[in-house]
Amino acid sequence: MVEIKRIEAQSQRIVQAYAWGEVVWHVWGTHQAAPSSTHASSHEAPLVLLHGGSGSWTHWLRNVEHIAQYRPVWVLDIPGFGDSSVPPDVWDADGLVPYLAEILKVTFDGRAVDVMAFSFGGMTVGLLAAAHPECIRSMVLVGVPGLGLFGQTLPMRGMTVDMDAAAQRDVHRHNLNAMMFAHADSVTEDVIDLQQANVGRDRMRRRRIARTDVLAKAQARWTCPVHGVWGAQDALYERTLSQVPKVLTRLTSFTVVPDAGHWVMFERPDAFHAVVDPLLQGR
Repeated sequence: MVEIKRIEAQSQRIVQAYAWGEVVWHVWGTHQAAPSSTHASSHEAPLVLLHGGSGSWTHWLRNVEHIAQYRPVWVLDIPGFGDSSVPPDVWDADGLVPYLAEILKVTFDGRAVDVMAFSFGGMTVGLLAAAHPECIRSMVLVGVPGLGLFGQTLPMRGMTVDMDAAAQRDVHRHNLNAMMFAHADSVTEDVIDLQQANVGRDRMRRRRIARTDVLAKAQARWTCPVHGVWGAQDALYERTLSQVPKVLTRLTSFTVVPDAGHWVMFERPDAFHAVVDPLLQGR
């Protein structure tokens, strides 16, 4: 958790109030907007990062410093997760679309932005790009669901009321190994701390549409360039990874990062950066 505090201390934490609640941004980069500002004032285009389900900005913990070397990075706690409020009567990605559209339009003064989004966040922004194409200039989708390609249910474990702290940590360790990582040694005690903090703030636990093909259907309405990045050992796509570009036919590029699981940008940050840097720098 020391690393989280160090990296967070380099950011500007921006809280925005809406009629339905508050959202929290963390911003890194030489050309950050002032904390009191509601839009990016830099001549460099901001990059928005969106985390996965049961996550927060810390899903990008190993990436923000690197990317902020060449462009401003705005990481949102998606409404219902992290430190952001949950909107009323919203239970899944589709319900978040109008709220995320409002947030982006207010924050960036109506300008289209580049978005890199992981898992649930990628599905959400993909639905947003279909409904509000004016909000999105380009997308990098990382290990996204909603393609109708999930196989058998992963062997996830749940908590029970009689579990002590050690037993709860064992559940988090098991679930991280089952879903998020390719290698058991990726699940350190600090990672379990991070996961425990994020899961404890997840207020949108009725999510179900990830197992459908909702995103595959939405891509027909995309108007921007879209790139896909997956971990080669993504547990959600154990037998179907090769089918992703056949289903997501609107992808401009599709890259698989070797020796990485679902949380690819955390488990193999250097290899991930080698893939996304040229995309994010326009090379």
